[in-house]
Amino acid sequence: MPHLTTPGEIRHTDRHRNGASSGAPHRAPHGAPDGREEQPALGLGVLGRAHPMLAPTEWAELARPGLSAFPGPAGRRGPLHWAVLNVADGPGARRDPYCSPAVTALRASGVAVLGHLDMRDGERTFGELVSEAHRFLDWYRVDGFYLAGCPADSARLAYVQRATATLRALCEGGHLVLGHCTHPHPGYARCADQLVTFTGSWAEYRWSQAEEWTAGHPAERFCHLVHSLPRTHLEEALRIARWQGAGTVCFTDRTGGRDQDPWAGLPGYWDEIVSRVGPGVSE
Repeated sequence: MPHLTTPGEIRHTDRHRNGASSGAPHRAPHGAPDGREEQPALGLGVLGRAHPMLAPTEWAELARPGLSAFPGPAGRRGPLHWAVLNVADGPGARRDPYCSPAVTALRASGVAVLGHLDMRDGERTFGELVSEAHRFLDWYRVDGFYLAGCPADSARLAYVQRATATLRALCEGGHLVLGHCTHPHPGYARCADQLVTFTGSWAEYRWSQAEEWTAGHPAERFCHLVHSLPRTHLEEALRIARWQGAGTVCFTDRTGGRDQDPWAGLPGYWDEIVSRVGPGVSE
């Protein structure tokens, strides 16, 4: 079974920084009334699909002191668990002169950077994934990988197990996130540190439910991605994430219509969501 870490304790050996456990509490049991038991500590993930050349201000914001979940000089942790680097649907064909300094700034501030690998629902070959992973590590020294388009069915579980075991070895125990977009077969929980079990609009999310098997795992194992979320419903969405047992969220008011990528930039209420999930901030 691969080594599993929480978002707050992403391992950094040789390439990476040494970190300690986040100490984030596990989710309250199913059926516990809202607010009566200690709620899971939520954190933020950023998919980073805006290229640093086109969105330098947003990338600089992610490197702002105090945002990283890695403890700062005062021992305080921020809410940002990780940010994804997606150069050109992967690492690109050569080192990007704009991405390198952006990644260096994030890592210097303690933010874990994950390289974007697209599994295309299992259609990518093992060799293609490993080749792109090597380029991410050689050019940008990423702290792990975000595997978009990850299969969710039992038939392709062995394929994902082989890929994640190899990626784990390549990045020396780095952080792995599987972008299923839906609840996968429970066996996938053995493959990575986090599973994306919801991706969709606020209209879908507000009526969604977590599958029963997820209750056997701590909240830091799951991530929810929600777009088209109005500011007026932000507090409600955070309550749903906690109730369903998610440890990391990526919420945005950007929409996902035709030819629109809702993850192409930070949400309009970025400062507000940072303050809501940051240390010492309660609902």
